[in-house]
Parts: sequence; C-alpha cells; structure tokens
Amino acid sequence: METVHLNSRPAWAKVVDQTRCIGCHACTTACKSENEVPLSVTRTYVKYVDTGIFPEARRSFQVTRCNQCEAPPCVDACPTSAMFKRADGIVDFDKSACIGCKACIAACPYDAIFINPSDGAAEKCNFCAHRIDVGLEPACVVVCPTEALLVGDMNDPSSKVAGIINRDPVAVRRPEKETKPKLYYKGADQVTLDPLAARRPEGGLFMWSEQGEVAHGVPSGHPGPWNSSAAAVLSYDIPHRAPWDFRVSLYTWTKSIAAGAYLVPLLLLVTGALTPAHPLWTLAAPVLAGVFLALTGAILIWDLEHPERFHLIFRRPQWRSWLVRGGFIIGGYGAALAAHFAAAVAGVPPPPWLGWVGGGLAVLAAVYTAFLFGQAKARDMWQNPLLPAHFLVQAGVAGGAVTAVAALVLESAGTVTAAALSVFAVASAAHALMIAGEVLMPPPTAHARLAEREMTHGRFRRWFRLGLVGAVVGAAAPWLAAAAPGFGWAAMALGLAALLAYEHAYVQAGQSVPLA
Repeated sequence: METVHLNSRPAWAKVVDQTRCIGCHACTTACKSENEVPLSVTRTYVKYVDTGIFPEARRSFQVTRCNQCEAPPCVDACPTSAMFKRADGIVDFDKSACIGCKACIAACPYDAIFINPSDGAAEKCNFCAHRIDVGLEPACVVVCPTEALLVGDMNDPSSKVAGIINRDPVAVRRPEKETKPKLYYKGADQVTLDPLAARRPEGGLFMWSEQGEVAHGVPSGHPGPWNSSAAAVLSYDIPHRAPWDFRVSLYTWTKSIAAGAYLVPLLLLVTGALTPAHPLWTLAAPVLAGVFLALTGAILIWDLEHPERFHLIFRRPQWRSWLVRGGFIIGGYGAALAAHFAAAVAGVPPPPWLGWVGGGLAVLAAVYTAFLFGQAKARDMWQNPLLPAHFLVQAGVAGGAVTAVAALVLESAGTVTAAALSVFAVASAAHALMIAGEVLMPPPTAHARLAEREMTHGRFRRWFRLGLVGAVVGAAAPWLAAAAPGFGWAAMALGLAALLAYEHAYVQAGQSVPLA
C-alpha cells in the first residue's frame, strides 16, 4: 500500500500498465469475489482487441472500470446523492439512497456504472474503498500476477503512482469530456482506448461468448464503421446496455402534451383568439394539462428501479441534478394547474397572474428535459444547444393538437378551433425544420455522427421517418382541413403519433453508440 503524504489530503489514483497486462481476468474475478458482484454485470473487466492479419498481428488489452473522475458527471446527475465524491477523491455510492433512475449511467462517458440485478441499485468500481479505509490495497491490485495495477496517492511524490504519472507517458480515456479521470493507462493502445476504433464481430460472436442482442434492443456492435485504418477487431467484450428504454420516450411525449395543453390556450388568450371566460381556458386547459402531467409523473416513477423511493428526490435533493429540478418544476406546475382548476370549479375566473405563473412553469416543464439530456455527457448527440427550443416547439405541436380537439368538442368547428389548428401547423413546420437542421448539419463528433446515422438509416429509421412525415403533414393541416375536415383531424392524429415516434428514435439512437 502506498504511504500517504502527511502534508496533504490523499488523492487516490490508479495506474494500469498495459505493457504488463496479460489479459488473465484475475482482477475481474477478484473484484466479483470481494464485492459480491453477481453474474451478468462487472465492476471491472478486460477488453481484448486484435489488430492485423495473421501472421502479422497483435493483441491489445485494456482493463476497463470507473475512471474516478475529478469532475464526475455521475455525481452531478444523481438526484439523491447516492453517487458521491469522498474527501479523498474516491467516487463512491450509497445503495440505500439509490432510486434506480439510471441518470448516473447515462451521464458516465465510460460506461462504468450498472444496475445490480440483485438489489436494483447502481454500483461500480469504488477502489475497494472499504479496504482503502483500513490500509489495504484493492482486491484487483492484490491478485494481479504481473503488477499491472497500481493504486496510490497522487499527492505523495514518493508513491509509485505519482512517479509514473509525472514521469512516464500516460493516457486517459475520452479527455474531451473534461471529467479529469484519475485512471491512467501506461502503454495503452489507441484501438482499445477509443471505443469506436475497432470493428465489432458480426452477430455478436466474441471469444468464449455469444452476445447477440442485449437489453433494450441495443446490439453488441456499434452502428457504423470503425475509425481505425488498421485491421482492428474487438475480440472480447461484455454486453453494453442502454439505460433508458421506451418509458423515457413516452415520458417526453406525455410531458410535451402536458406543457402544450396549457401553453397553447394561453397563447390564444394573449392573441385575442380566446376570451378569459371561454371553457377551453377556464376548464379544459388545466384538466388536459393535469391529466397528462399526472401520466408523466407515473411514467417517471414506473421507470425507477426502486419506485418506492421516489420521495427521496424531494426529501434529500441534490440540486445540481436536473431530475431534481424537473421534479420540483413538475410539482410547481401541478400546483398551478390545481389552483386554476379550483378557481374554475368555484366559478371564479382564474386571475391573470395565475395564467402567467402557470405558463412560465409550463415552459420550464417543456424544456427541462433538454438539460437533463445535456447532463448525460456520455451521449454526444444530445449535447445540442438548440434542444431546449426544440422541446418547446414539440410542446407546441402536442398542445396545438389536443387544444384543437378540445375546442372542437366544446364549440364544434369555429374560430378557436381554427386558431388552435394554425398553432399546430406552425409548430409542426418548425419541428420539421429543426429535424432537418439536425440531420443536414454535419455532426460535431464521430459519436454523434454514428448515433444520428443509427436514427436516420439504422434500426430506428422507421420511427424517425414516421416522425418526419408526420411533422410535414401536420404543417399542412389547415389546408387539409379546408379540403375535408376529416383530413385535418387525421393530420393531427398523425402528428401526435409521429411526435412519439420521433422521440423514441431520438432517445434510443442517442444511446446506441458504445462508450467502452
């Protein structure tokens, strides 16, 4: 065990000397034994990449695990501080506080966090902190037969780890993510450090294993060409799963309806197309928005691995997390809708200030998911500065459709119905233009390019194309309705379904590119 420098607080780091690693997997098995890690998941594993064509070939290894970041995105994303950074720099976790939201998994650029199937809580390598605290080395370091793994204090200049980091050429994974990893690789091969460098075997056929398709429809191979000019093939890996499934796509859709069902009537009220006493404003707007907001909350809780702990978001909030901020936004918006509904039931016109408060909260409810996706630093396609505006436009699409239907029920075809239909058409046109802009503009990174390719031409292309066609048809809804009323309502139904299809393609394709 490295000695601790007495003049400073320890800053634990790990060096993996890949020139010594023989790919024996002793570290993996020791970790499983020490930490009781069940089958199908790993805190640490060894990846193999074969480069070249026989007989001119080489095999490269990479010990893969949590990078113990100086600026850990998983800690910022965790809504209950279940993921936390200790004073000595170790990023640890508290299973009793984990609600299983999987935000930490989406945030980690190294695919180092998983949900333990035995207890439904997130976990990862934590440097065997329980051993560190009593002066022992991590289990993987103890069993490594070639001393390829070293752990020590970066603040102690006499430690081997500090000497290697400060003297020898070392590399870290994905430095562009600015997480400042404290897992350093000596002598690592670029075909292992870069998750997109090596070709993935057809059909998920790896050494000693056959992965095929894994959970959430994400395959073992990445959705595009590898970026190494050498003949590099990934020969051994573990399955990689998308943390967020169809429920996140569904939640973004219901939330768009919940926000738009209030914003569109408010817009019609401000522009004079709707009177303050109209039942579409006094009653339909809070009821429709409230129903879909309740559905949104139910889906969010359904998506948790520990739904019975959802109250921890409010009882022990970690305020940097956009899940926490979104939870309080949804709660405040629900309170404003309840006040609006109570005024309507009492026969009192809702005061103007309440409409503005509710409208502001509706805007926040529509756009906060963009910032939640932005916290998922692992996923380049979601790092889009126009995403908040796009979510607001999508709320206009959803709100225009449900408002037009509600107006039709309340007054049959009339001026309010026509105005809501126009809002739906304008929002649909803006939605189509923003989709086109995202697709036609060159993606900023290889990761984003592969995710976009998977959305437009890969496994999610049908969902994406339905979303684009629905947006284009929705933009023509007023003209279709003028030709035949049934065409207009069909366009709105298609627009709502297409919005859900696009959300599903966007959410799932964004998670389709491997990180490790």
